Order: sequence, then structure tokens, then C-alpha cells
Amino acid sequence: MIDDRAVTALAALAHADRLAAFRMLVRAGPGGMPSGEIAEALAIPATRTSFHLAALERAGLLRSSRDGRRILYSANYEEMRALLAFLTEDCCGGKPEICAGLGDLTSICQPKVSS
Repeated sequence: MIDDRAVTALAALAHADRLAAFRMLVRAGPGGMPSGEIAEALAIPATRTSFHLAALERAGLLRSSRDGRRILYSANYEEMRALLAFLTEDCCGGKPEICAGLGDLTSICQPKVSS
């Protein structure tokens, strides 16, 4: 990932509504969610939701597809992984104990098990 792409993605996430929508879609999985359900779950107007989802899509963090009259949005996991790798690629400065646990970011995408 190049710096410009990372800056664009981070700028898109730098808003409470967009961050909440992105996190919701990451949890929703590859099937994503319709924009109307996202708006309802976030309790924000549909037009504002569409604006924010479009910004995340332009940044490459979301994908959209049509299902009849609905637009489905889903997280672009490849881009998310690339951003996480970019943010951590220079981690530690030769001191691996600083970044303990960050080396395997796949644990982020593992489902949480209820006890």
C-alpha cells in the first residue's frame, strides 16, 4: 500500500458515522448489509448514511452491489488487511516485544466465542 492510499482510507474512517458503519459491515461478513438497514442500525438519516457509505467506497474500504432496488454494502477485507499491514509494517524498530500480538492480525477476524 502506498502512503496516498493509506491517507485516503484513514481520512474516510476519521468520522464517527463512517467508522461505525465500517465496523458494522466488518462484523456483518462478506454478505454485507443493505444501506437502509445500516441507516436504521446507526439511527442516522438514509441520505447521510449514503453520503458516508459512498466516501468509504471511494476510499476502497467498502464494495457495493445491487439487489433489485436495494444497494448492499460489504467491507473490502483485502483493503482492510492492506491498511492494517501498512500501519504495522515498520512496527517495533527491532524490538519485537513492543508489537507482541500484532504479528498475526488474522486473530482480528476470528469470531468471538461466548463463554
